[in-house]
Amino acid sequence: SIMKAMILAAGLGNRMRPLTLHTPKPLLEVGGKPLIVWHIEKLQKIGVTEIVINTAWLGEKLANALGDGSQFGVKILWSHEGEGLETAGGIINALPLLGDEPFILVNGDVWTTMDFASLLDVQLGEQQAHLVLVENPPQHLKGDFILSNGLAYTFEQEQLGEALTYSGIAVLHPRMFVGLENGKRPLAPLLKQAMQQQQVSAEKMQAVWVDVGTPERLQQLDQQIKQGVFAQ
Repeated sequence: SIMKAMILAAGLGNRMRPLTLHTPKPLLEVGGKPLIVWHIEKLQKIGVTEIVINTAWLGEKLANALGDGSQFGVKILWSHEGEGLETAGGIINALPLLGDEPFILVNGDVWTTMDFASLLDVQLGEQQAHLVLVENPPQHLKGDFILSNGLAYTFEQEQLGEALTYSGIAVLHPRMFVGLENGKRPLAPLLKQAMQQQQVSAEKMQAVWVDVGTPERLQQLDQQIKQGVFAQ
């Protein structure tokens, strides 16, 4: 069976104000297309047709715009959260829709030329997660984790690899969340816990990646796409 995917779209978009006062961040456009639609089209292209999207802030606008996904050739399953549960909380809330098999996780706040097809080949085996890491961007020079011999480590565990930033793209196994209660819960502590057991594999992205976190970066990316700077 083909993997499902989850796109995280529940953020408030505070750093994006005033653009996000009336428009949910995933519907902000770059290159003439909402951020989230770039992800949906890429997933559809590799055959991932069941996509869970979580929402909180302006969630009804998102649902109205994207509907059941049929306009994109996919089936969208909505996980409405009300007030926002953070990443792990949002995943736990959506587990009934995601099932028991590994799934692709995509942060709705990023834009990338990465071909997601490689994620379909990720074999987690006994591991809990596979992370796609990127070169540290100017706004986050320290990085998040250390990549060493195909595994991700915390800075406490390991210094001898390359310090990289989590791209917001991963393959996760639902067993990471077994027994955890519903509620607000970030993902990073769970990833670090799994890293302590050497249960997180990782790769370094060989593609363009932008964290579309501010109006300036959104505008810059929009112009770059329109000018054809990135080969798609």
